[in-house]
Amino acid sequence: MKTIFITLLFLSFSGLAQQKYLTKTGSVDFEASVPSFEEVRAKNNVVTAILNVDNGEFAALALVKAFRFKNALMEEHFNENYAESHKFPKATFKGNIEGFSFKELKNENNYKISGELTFHGVTKLLNNVPVVIQKKDNEIILHGSFKLLPSDFNIKIPSIVKNKISDEVMTTFEFILTKQ
Repeated sequence: MKTIFITLLFLSFSGLAQQKYLTKTGSVDFEASVPSFEEVRAKNNVVTAILNVDNGEFAALALVKAFRFKNALMEEHFNENYAESHKFPKATFKGNIEGFSFKELKNENNYKISGELTFHGVTKLLNNVPVVIQKKDNEIILHGSFKLLPSDFNIKIPSIVKNKISDEVMTTFEFILTKQ
């Protein structure tokens, strides 16, 4: 399934001469911790992402079951009760980096990325998410963060644990992309 998605990503970027940078080891983390309670944090280190450097199109795919928590029971509850990863096995993002210019990439460049994030079967438009991009040797490093609300993705937090989980989920990402 992952191979099919990657193939579709490549085909979705029009033109054969375009330059693409790819990773299969990107990371997406999220945290929804509140003070005085157990940490609610997960990390996924096997996120696939692709950047078309000719036009700034960007896409990423994360398998939901690949998010790892410190606590195995928390991971199980996340997959079974909240993310329902058996029904919604992947999270995707497809968008554009506004004003992106491969020729002007230097040590650190600030851009905004906008696009559609799909998680838990719900697609949400993200606008003007700050992203830092740098070119280093033959790699492009892209990282940033944004906040989400579980309610935006129809995720219900039971009242028994509502005070132990933040209303806002801080999501961070980092991709080290190499030329394909």
